[in-house]
Amino acid sequence: MSEKIISHSVEETRALGARIARTARPGEVFALVGELGSGKTEFVRGFVEALCGPSEVRSPTFSIVNIHDAPEFSVFHFDFYRLKKQEELVETGFYEYVRGDGVVLIEWADMFPGVLPEETRMIRFKDSGNNERAIEVA
Repeated sequence: MSEKIISHSVEETRALGARIARTARPGEVFALVGELGSGKTEFVRGFVEALCGPSEVRSPTFSIVNIHDAPEFSVFHFDFYRLKKQEELVETGFYEYVRGDGVVLIEWADMFPGVLPEETRMIRFKDSGNNERAIEVA
C-alpha cells in the first residue's frame, strides 16, 4: 500500500521525513528517487534530526555516504548520483551497510536498482512547481 503526500514547503517535507523516521527499524532500507531539487535531501534532514537531534545533514554527493549516529542505531545516508558503475559500491562498504543493523537512506537509488534489497521501501519525489512536492511512500 502506498501513501501520496503533497508537501507545500521544506518544513512539510522535513516533517514527513521525521514521521517516517519514528517508525524506522534497524535493517530497513529506504530508496529515495526523484529529480534534482525534488526534496530528497530535505526529507533526509527531517529523518536524521528526528532520530539524532539537530545535526548538519549534507547530501553525500562527493563522499558517497554520511553516517549519523542515533541512540538506537546508525543512519547511513548514501548518494549514488556521482557513481558511474555499480562496482564502485563495493569500495564504499555499501553491501555491509544494507546487511547491517542500521537504517540506510539512498538518494538516486534508481541508478542501481539491482543492488536494493527486496524489502526496500521506495519513496518517490516529484517537483510539482510552486514549491509543491508530490511524494509517494510505498
